Amino acid sequence: MISSLGIIGGGVMGEALLARLLAQGQVDAAAVIVSEPFAARREFLSDRYGVKCVAENAEAAQADWLLLAIKPQVFDAAVEGLANLRRDRLILSILAGVPLARLEAAFPGEAVIRAMPNTPATVGAGVTAIAAGQQVTAAQLSQAQEFFAAVGRVVTVPESQLDAVTGLSGSGPGYVALIIEALSDGGVAAGLPRTIATELAIQTVRGTAELLQETGWHPGELKDRVCSPGGTTIAGVATLEQHGLRSALIEAVKAASLRSQQLG
Repeated sequence: MISSLGIIGGGVMGEALLARLLAQGQVDAAAVIVSEPFAARREFLSDRYGVKCVAENAEAAQADWLLLAIKPQVFDAAVEGLANLRRDRLILSILAGVPLARLEAAFPGEAVIRAMPNTPATVGAGVTAIAAGQQVTAAQLSQAQEFFAAVGRVVTVPESQLDAVTGLSGSGPGYVALIIEALSDGGVAAGLPRTIATELAIQTVRGTAELLQETGWHPGELKDRVCSPGGTTIAGVATLEQHGLRSALIEAVKAASLRSQQLG
């Protein structure tokens, strides 16, 4: 169990982790301090989760575990003066594009882990990739894996791969939402009511993902199983290939990965 947890940034992802950690009993509400600049947000988090919320970062930064859940653009201002508060914390950062070298320079000599969760973490269905800094022990890495498992699956990767993770799973929910919207639009164009079309699109994406996960099939194998000779699916797949869906998604992941590098 986490003895004390400080969270700098009470936004969507910070709240998602907080909610799941509390629900799973990994931390007690009395042991959590959230630093959040907006008064209305502080009041909301305090009322809903029973945690202490403050406007300044210093108090939260004195916890045994410190989660950085702010926008990367405000990193320097947010962590100014926090390094001298203590030296034995485990620091977890979910800031896109901010490398371990920069994090470790801000917290010299401390154990720092960089992580990239994605939006489905808010419903416990996310995936988080983590990379450990130079001072992180095997025990601390295991603890961090358990921490992020509160919001879904966890994979450990070299830091050099985290920008690619950001482009794929970090930004991927946006691509999938766009695909679902387009499938729904297609259903409407073919004559379905909007509510039915959207429900069918969502469940089709969910069910396909679950099928691939359960069977271990390569996505291409599932596609081949669905495409009967001269059938409806192969006609649709041929149209998708004609309009470049596959290459568009590849380029989207590459563009988002590049933007992650630029943010760093």
